[in-house]
Amino acid sequence: MNPFSQISVEELAQMLSSDAREQLQLIDVREPNEVAIAHIDGFEVLPLSQFADWADSIPARFDPQAETIVMCHHGIRSAQMCQWLSRQGFTNLRNLAGGIDAYSTAIDPSVPRY
Repeated sequence: MNPFSQISVEELAQMLSSDAREQLQLIDVREPNEVAIAHIDGFEVLPLSQFADWADSIPARFDPQAETIVMCHHGIRSAQMCQWLSRQGFTNLRNLAGGIDAYSTAIDPSVPRY
């Protein structure tokens, strides 16, 4: 069984515009130069290339039981992060299918594509 599920950009948009947003943990694993081009407010940036810098702080920064949505450009790196988080005891993980690119295309064209 997969330790995490996919979430569509439509589901994410719905959650971000609801009261549920307050309970979400939002993680963006893209690089700082990518985030500078396009981002969604509320996501905490944890670049995978800087894993060694932030890995040890994860238990203190995030609740392993809270719903956690992970995003990257297309959904590959975020899936890797979900796998890793599941090994750290996270139980409510969702990978953003299609990443920020799909979000820009389907939900918010003001988010630049790259």
